[in-house]
Amino acid sequence: MEIGVVNLLKNEGRCFEHVSRFGLQVCQLMGWEPHLCTPEIADTVRQESAKHQVRVCAMWGWVSGPGQWNFTEGPTTLGLIPEQYREERVQTLKNWADFAEKIGAPALVTHCGFIPENMTDDNYDGVVEAIREVAVYCKSKGLEFWFETGQETPVVLLRTIERVGTGNLGINLDPANLILYGKGNPIDALDVIGPYIRNVHVKDGMYPTDGDKLGKEVLVGTGKVNFPAFIAKLQEIGYTGELIIEREISGEEQARDIQKTVDNLRRWIG
Repeated sequence: MEIGVVNLLKNEGRCFEHVSRFGLQVCQLMGWEPHLCTPEIADTVRQESAKHQVRVCAMWGWVSGPGQWNFTEGPTTLGLIPEQYREERVQTLKNWADFAEKIGAPALVTHCGFIPENMTDDNYDGVVEAIREVAVYCKSKGLEFWFETGQETPVVLLRTIERVGTGNLGINLDPANLILYGKGNPIDALDVIGPYIRNVHVKDGMYPTDGDKLGKEVLVGTGKVNFPAFIAKLQEIGYTGELIIEREISGEEQARDIQKTVDNLRRWIG
C-alpha cells in the first residue's frame, strides 16, 4: 500500500509541490471547480506531475450548483440525487472523465449524494440510471468510476453497484465519512464492500452528536476509525491500493498533521 495525499487542483494545474514536500510520489487530484476542467489545464497537470515525479492515482471531480454538507439540505442538493440538476451534473462528470483520460488517471471519483436507502423510492431508478450513464461514459474512455463513501450505508453502495452493473465501478472508501455521517463502522464495512475498494482516504472523525450536523473531522489517530485495526483488516482482505491522506483544514497545521499521519501510517503498515 503506497502512501499519498489529496492534492487540490489549483494554480492552473501547478499544484504538485504540495505532494512532493512530504516526500510522497502519489496523489488523488481533487477538482472542486468545474471551470478548471479544460484541455489546457490537463496539459499543465500532466507536465507538472511528471516534473515532480508524482503519479495521479485517481481524478476526483465535483459538480456545479448548490451543495450542503449536512443532514437537512444535503439530501436534496448533493451529487446526482436532485433531479433538477442531474442532467447538467452528469455532463460535468463526463467532462471530468475527459480530464482524467487526458492526465492519465485510471478512474474518476465523486460523491453521488444521498442515494435512497429504500430501493422502491420514486427517485432511486433515476439515480441508478444517471450513475450508469456516467459509468458507461467512463468505460468508453478506459476509466473506472468510483463512489466516495459518506452519504450512504455500505449496503446501499453494494446494492447500487449491483444495479448499475457496468463492471467498471469501485469504491473510494473514506472511513471517516462513514463515521461523520453516522452510516457505519468502517472496519465492519469491509465485510460488505471490501471487494469493491479501489482507493482509501486516510481521514478520521467523530460520530454525530447533533441530528442536523455531521460529526467532526479530527487528526488521524484521534478519532473513531481505529486505524491500526482498519489497516490490518485492509491487509487481511488483500487491499494493495493507495492510502490517500485527507486533512480538511489549511495552513501549517494541515502540513504538520499530514506529516504526522505519514509517519504513523508507515508504522501501522509495518
